[in-house]
Amino acid sequence: MAVERGVKLSRPIERGAEKITYVEITGAIEQAGSLRGLSLSDVLNLKADTMFTLLPRVTSPRLDEVMIKKMSSRDFIQLCAVAVNFMSEPDSGAKSVQETAA
Repeated sequence: MAVERGVKLSRPIERGAEKITYVEITGAIEQAGSLRGLSLSDVLNLKADTMFTLLPRVTSPRLDEVMIKKMSSRDFIQLCAVAVNFMSEPDSGAKSVQETAA
């Protein structure tokens, strides 16, 4: 099963003349360094202040903290959920404990 990597925004974000309508979580989230200085439990619990720090590190197009804070709540929550789901999705090529024991 493929992990959803992005969110179609219900309210586009304006950056100059550009209108951002889709935001994707990048492969940077796979690197432990993207969590630098953050509490893992705060990330997994979707604590807003923590996500305001994490998302600018892992979004494409890259959104800064101010842009993320101006997102609609619905879009913000969906993007946070995609980020956490992506981190917690088991590697599709990895064997489960049951497969390894067999």
